[in-house]
Amino acid sequence: MTAEVNSEETQVVEVPVSQPEVVETVKVAEGDVDAKKGDEPKTEQVEEKKIEAETGSGDAVSVVSKSSSFKEESYFLSDLKEHEKKALIELRSKLEEAILGNKLFKEETKKEEKKEEETPIEEIEEKGQPVKEEEEGKLDEKKEEEKPAQSESEAEEKPSKGVPEKEKSVAEGEADKEKAAEEAEEVEEAEEVNVDISLWRVPLLPSKGAEGTDVILLKFLRARDFKVNDAFEMLKNTLQWRKEFKIDSILDEDLGSDLNSVAYMNGVDREGHPVCYNIYGVFQNEELYQKTFGTEEKRNQFLRWRFQLMEEGIQKLDFKQGGVSSMLQITDLKNSPGPSKKELRIATKQAVGLLQDNYPEFVARNIFINVPFWYYAFNAVLSPFLTHRTKSKFVFARSSKVAETLLKYIPAENIPIQFGGLKRENDSEFSVEDGIVSELLVKNGGKETVEIPVPEIGSTAIWDLTVLGWEVSYKEEFVPDDEGSYTVIIQKGKKISANEGPVRNSFRNNEPGKIVLTIENASHKKKKALYRFKTKASN
Repeated sequence: MTAEVNSEETQVVEVPVSQPEVVETVKVAEGDVDAKKGDEPKTEQVEEKKIEAETGSGDAVSVVSKSSSFKEESYFLSDLKEHEKKALIELRSKLEEAILGNKLFKEETKKEEKKEEETPIEEIEEKGQPVKEEEEGKLDEKKEEEKPAQSESEAEEKPSKGVPEKEKSVAEGEADKEKAAEEAEEVEEAEEVNVDISLWRVPLLPSKGAEGTDVILLKFLRARDFKVNDAFEMLKNTLQWRKEFKIDSILDEDLGSDLNSVAYMNGVDREGHPVCYNIYGVFQNEELYQKTFGTEEKRNQFLRWRFQLMEEGIQKLDFKQGGVSSMLQITDLKNSPGPSKKELRIATKQAVGLLQDNYPEFVARNIFINVPFWYYAFNAVLSPFLTHRTKSKFVFARSSKVAETLLKYIPAENIPIQFGGLKRENDSEFSVEDGIVSELLVKNGGKETVEIPVPEIGSTAIWDLTVLGWEVSYKEEFVPDDEGSYTVIIQKGKKISANEGPVRNSFRNNEPGKIVLTIENASHKKKKALYRFKTKASN
């Protein structure tokens, strides 16, 4: 027997749907592309065929395949190749010598500082700047030399005893000045040699023996294909850039909250990498767009805000040889402004260049989702500014493959519901700890059920469920243990389309029984269902 009850409707959240589908998801893994041989990148189609072969089905399979190649490169010395070890040792030596010899920062900066110190007295006087006492003596002496020659009668009228006293005073002044200059130079040299130079909280002086030093150096070496001189110059340029732009203090700056919806850190992936989401669709709001890119000053402020977010993400890294030292980037291009938006294009190009030059090997993967047609032309413009190593970490996903692609890298409980996962902001029901997600394969033309036992009267069961690609029929029922009782329909059977999000619902029982969730797949594709549940006893 069955009976219907009026329960609270299941919450439905719309999953982003991009512009027309463009290509299959492309995953270019490191080492897959050989520029000289012209090898083609691996595609999602190839991965699907592998799954088909394993399952013995010729159908297109919509089953999550966790990425087996997504491992951060090792920072253990024992795992490096011989030429990589040699390069690391050489870079350590160069860095040690540069720090102890005070040669880490560019010479041009020091010359400019010295030039400012040696500004001619005439320029100081012309600019109306105060003149130091020892410079005053030098100025008086110079003015005395420039006076017109005196006549013999005028010279005879002046006392002769004043001449030797003046010469003695000048000599003593010169000696004091030389001594003071030598002392100042010694103090300056002692002060300028800084052995505590660090980068991202990691000491850079190799002889200090900090575990993270080699991790930092290997990032620069890998970014420059283990060419020591190039890696060393890159490191020096990064330190100089950070100094000039005051990046070390950027976390203390209040850059506003207007862009919090544009990019943010949210959860971790399967390997523990912090995940950063970039949502460019919000710039369809013209007011926000102009406020962010309307002037050069605003664009520079946007860049500074983006560097601040990068530094916030780096705070979550540990820089240990076996630890996590890079992030996962997700860029959602749904409804993002097209390439006609010149200001956004300029700012993006600047950001890409500066992030690549000054944050080497900090992105483990860069996943682009809801990719529109125009992006490929835009990416072609940016491509010349990207290294092959950077481009090898790009993954592109069309709208219908968003959830499936992200699940290869991120567990469902850490993927926001708007991208097909089960994570809700400020969720009071499920936490990452107690929200273990199970998987269920629903064959084409088949039916599967999920059973949630509720043996105690007055218990409340709560569940989340999503099906990759949906296009299945779904219903929810409470089936009592007593055969003479009524089956309660919680949710009528209905077909759920591909653009609907995860289901969340709850039910409080009045007698022992179980809740049954039924998924019926009438399509020709296999489906993957993800679900979790918990029960709360009555108070």
